[in-house]
Amino acid sequence: MPKAKKVAKKAGAVRKAAGSGKPAKKKTAAKKAARKKTAKKAQLKTRATGASVAAFLDGIADETRRRDCKAVAKLMRRLTGARAKMWGPSIVGFGSYTFEYASGRTGDWFLAGFSPRKSDLTLYVLSGFKGREALLKKLGKHKTGKACLYLARLDDVDMDVLEELVASSVRHKRAGSLSG
Repeated sequence: MPKAKKVAKKAGAVRKAAGSGKPAKKKTAAKKAARKKTAKKAQLKTRATGASVAAFLDGIADETRRRDCKAVAKLMRRLTGARAKMWGPSIVGFGSYTFEYASGRTGDWFLAGFSPRKSDLTLYVLSGFKGREALLKKLGKHKTGKACLYLARLDDVDMDVLEELVASSVRHKRAGSLSG
């Protein structure tokens, strides 16, 4: 093949259908539909894995943090009715739901979860439900992010209030009132 034709092929020039002299179709309708369908579901970096939750929790070096994580795991298991799964290398999540961004893209996430970070135990439970602020005022020592609750130790918070926060967040997510 002459050099000019090789360069044109590499550059993605329109190719002719074999022997017909007509340009080949670039994309079929089925390929377009498949691409649109896969683009709709967001591929998040953090996904459920098959890693062992028990091994992860047992591997937490700090005894107090390990005890707190096991207590939170027990609480979330009871409130969600779901078994714990690892999401990525360091998040323990319970249950799942599908959320939708304003753009129409969707993704899967856990109903409630936590991660033992270096400085705090991070709980992924706050989702803007009614009564959230009043519960946070009664909780005890904590910090918050948009959808996270940061606790230094469980001993610093009222466990009944924490239970209500987790339960309210789970109810809110199950009601499908989330958008990104």
